[in-house]
Amino acid sequence: MRNRVPALWTNYGFLDAFNLTYITDKTPNGWVDRDYLGIDQGPIVIMVENLRSELVWNVMKKNLYIVTGLKRAGFTGGWLEQNSKKN
Repeated sequence: MRNRVPALWTNYGFLDAFNLTYITDKTPNGWVDRDYLGIDQGPIVIMVENLRSELVWNVMKKNLYIVTGLKRAGFTGGWLEQNSKKN
């Protein structure tokens, strides 16, 4: 996105939002917001930790509510099957 929509990236990183289909006299290349939001930074930190140590993934796989919900929704195979064999 940084290369495709240069106006979206500034000194502080990505701006909050954009819409390339909103073309007006003031926005001939599409609309790009002027605000920065930090609300998405928390999940990014969690994703980095999960990539580093798989902590989030391993905790999730042990959660009975998540496992039961996935099975009731029809998910099968992979770690769900391996988890069933352990119990």
